[in-house]
This record gives sequence, structure tokens and C-alpha cells, in this order.
Amino acid sequence: MKLIELHIVQSFPVSCLNRDDVGAPKTAVFGGSVRARISSQCLKRAIRRSAREMLAASFAGSRTRKAAEDLAEALVRKSWPEAEARRMADDVLHSFLAKEAKKEKKRKNVQKDADDGAGEGADDGAESSSTTSTLLYFSTSEIELLAEGIHAASKAGSEKAAKNIKDAALKSLGKGLPKDAADIGIFGRMVANAPEITLEGAGMFSHALSSHKTDNDLDFWTAVDDEKTLSEAAGAANMGVAEFNSACYYRYAALNLDLLFDERHLAALDPNERKQVVDAFIRATILAMPTARQNSMNAHVPPSYVLGLYKDRGQPMQLVNAFEKAIWARDGLVAKSVEALRVHHEDLKKTWSIPIVAETAIPDATLNEFCAELVSHV
Repeated sequence: MKLIELHIVQSFPVSCLNRDDVGAPKTAVFGGSVRARISSQCLKRAIRRSAREMLAASFAGSRTRKAAEDLAEALVRKSWPEAEARRMADDVLHSFLAKEAKKEKKRKNVQKDADDGAGEGADDGAESSSTTSTLLYFSTSEIELLAEGIHAASKAGSEKAAKNIKDAALKSLGKGLPKDAADIGIFGRMVANAPEITLEGAGMFSHALSSHKTDNDLDFWTAVDDEKTLSEAAGAANMGVAEFNSACYYRYAALNLDLLFDERHLAALDPNERKQVVDAFIRATILAMPTARQNSMNAHVPPSYVLGLYKDRGQPMQLVNAFEKAIWARDGLVAKSVEALRVHHEDLKKTWSIPIVAETAIPDATLNEFCAELVSHV
């Protein structure tokens, strides 16, 4: 496979970028010691959002439980009555997720449902018809294509068309992704009852791990009542603890170019559009930040080192074992982490004869030069 690989060393100050179920920074044991961790899911969401800011026309996917609302609006634009559009959108998207037909729920009047929005359309706490049971991932163009398929099948009016409304909608999507679904092509899509549109993502991501042993610490905080007078009892109005750490992370991402531009993915893009998508992906992967506690701890820092590789064959290969033995230093962890990464990379190239067509690195190259070198092979 043709691959672009990114190996990133990034040091964060006091932060809690990715929290577990009790609000503590995530960790993992690697090489026999506890490491700070940022999950790949957390990083991927930050990358998706960043890429969309850079190239909105290509990264227009929305991963949401409210896809039925978007589909209903598309049907309304085709002159469907709102109530019927919402029912049809709800039923079709439910059929993507389950083999059984959706059970009817007691509803308040349709007009109230439309006026009040999600959450007000069913009695006894039942979900609104415009909310699916799990997340669905479609681009703007795909929603329009689904609506076209539904509209055409319904307009045919036959019993057969009615029974196969889901198949008509799926057929309308076609075999490949539209031009605004680059994020779906990169990050993939899983739809339980619609394997026709389930896609393997062309992007590959690791959980970020610290290159060194890391312990979480506690921040004891207090909040003072601004309106309290000197005559009132001393003390804080609220107090608590928040966990944090600071760590130098290694993270990895790769892009399978053969898969990304095959017939089921983004074959519709022209050569220039392909380069734009890959450029946005590279920049977003390098620069995107998780958002947790950024207002209170502000850990917005760029990577210290990025190694970029282009391979015209072979398989993805992380360099995380450069840190299987935890780095230790009194005078900073970044330099030793970068050196360990470089040494490990050279050893792997020599031992396993890894075919690398192009190699570039930041800060040896600027970000623009780095991206231009890798994108030139797309």
C-alpha cells in the first residue's frame, strides 16, 4: 500500500487532555511503567474538527444522532409534508441500525413536536423521532442523495418500492463517496444493518503515550463568592480537586492512499482535490488539540518534532518501541525522546530494509515545506 506516516513528539504542560470515567487523565502501562495516554478516539475527533475548519468543502461529514433531522429537512425541500418527512426519515435511518421495524411510540401532536424540538415528541421520556439510537455519519451531499432515493421510490408508489425504501435510499448513495465526504473516507463508517455503506477508514491512529513514566497529580481548587462581605464567615464557597499531569507524548498517524482513493472511497476527486485533502489531513493531524480543560489549563503547544514518511509499498509501522524503556532525564525529556525516536527509526530501516521513498522532518523543514514534500507523492 502507498502510505504517508506521521511520527510526532509533543510535550504538554499541566493538562488533562483526555479524561477517564472519574475525570482523571487517561493512563496505560507500557514497558512495565505507567504512561500518560491520549486515546485515538479523542485525537481523531480533534483532527476531524480541525480538518473541517481548513477545508470545509471536503470535510463535511457530521457524526450525530440527529441525522434524521437533516434527512427530514432534505425531504421537506422536496415538498414533503413535515410530519411525513420526519416519520420517513426516522424509519429509514432506523432500518440502517436494526433489522426489526421500529416500534410505534405514543406521541404528542406532531405540530408540538416540530415546534418544541428533540426530546418533546414522545410520552414517558421516549426519544424524539428525530433522534436515532446511535450515531450515524453522513456528509451533506449524502443526506441529499438519501433524500433523492427515498423521494424517487415513494413517487413510484408501488408496493414493491415501499417495501424496498431502504434499498432505494442506499442505491441512491452509489458505490463511492461524494466529494464532500473526505472525513468519512479517512475515519471510516460503521452502520450495523447497512454493510453497503460501512467503510474501512483509510486513516490509522495510535493512542498517544508518554515517552516516560508519568504520575497524575492533584490540583486542589477553591472558588470564592464575589459578593461575600468581610463580616461574613471566612472560607471558600466551593472547593474540590482536579487531576492533571504533564508529559511528552509519542503519537502516530498514517494514511493509506490506495484505500482512500479507491472506487468505494474518494475516487471522484480530481488530482488537485486529492492533494488538498491530504494536505488538510497532515496539517490537522500535526496541529489539532484535544479540547478538555484547555480554558483552565491551556496546553496549546505545537509538536517539538514530526517525522514524515512516504512509502510506495509495505505496511504501517509505529516507532513506539523507541520508548519501551521509559526515557529519564533531569534536564528535559523532549531532546532525549527525539533522539531515541531517530535512533530506533534508523535501526528499523537497516534491520528490516523498510522501503522509504521520501523522508522529511519538522523543525528541519517548515510546516509548509513538510506538507509540500509529502503531498507531492499523492
